[in-house]
Amino acid sequence: MPSNNSEAVGESYKKIKTILVSQPKPERSPYYELETKYNLQIDWRPFIHVEGVGNKEFRKTRIKPDEFSAIIFTSKNSIDHFFRMCEEMRIKMSQDTKYFCKSEAISNYLQKFIVYRKRKVFTGKRTIEDLKPALIKHKDKEKFLLPCSNLGSQSVSKFLTENGFDWKDAMMYQTVSSDLSDLSDVFYDVLVFFSPLGLKSLLENFPDFKQNDTRIAVYGKTTITAVEELGLTPNIMAPAPQITSMTMALEKYLAVANK
Repeated sequence: MPSNNSEAVGESYKKIKTILVSQPKPERSPYYELETKYNLQIDWRPFIHVEGVGNKEFRKTRIKPDEFSAIIFTSKNSIDHFFRMCEEMRIKMSQDTKYFCKSEAISNYLQKFIVYRKRKVFTGKRTIEDLKPALIKHKDKEKFLLPCSNLGSQSVSKFLTENGFDWKDAMMYQTVSSDLSDLSDVFYDVLVFFSPLGLKSLLENFPDFKQNDTRIAVYGKTTITAVEELGLTPNIMAPAPQITSMTMALEKYLAVANK
């Protein structure tokens, strides 16, 4: 794995004036402190977005949500699109339906859609393994549905299959590349990516993209690998020793490049 130390990759630091972060703009962020401290222009633009699968398309799967007695939610998106699909199909879930949520945040979000009862909502801390005791307890009594995107949910699917659950996944939404055509003539010193999907969107929008002097900042091993597989150079990387966030990685680079 390349280092974000310029000497290690044989390049000199180049001054940064503009940064594009491939995410929606947050209300509060440490990026704003970097912007002020180093007199930068930081823009925000999501490179990917979520679209719901249409009712007509979903009906072709012949999956009827109300035929399942237990639903596994892995994200807020999965909740949104599950209940959207139920509404579009004019399906009302039974009050006895059990819901298994991967995290407390997801479980809390579920309260927007159902009358919350502890006996039918089971909450994990972060991973599907956290839910294992509750899932195993209901394994032989329930038929499970996993609402998901086109990316699936590999860890959950693997768990359910390996443990012999009666289950099915249902693609109700998909993550797709956003239209970035209005950026065709805009140059940024740094592009910041947090997933391989963001890079995929970049090249779908700009198939002739050349890195040249653009520095690419990446978060996570899979994103770094994706950059390298595309023949591009990751210049700023996180996490790394003593660097736990992207803003820390950027500041380390800026401290040298913009001094």
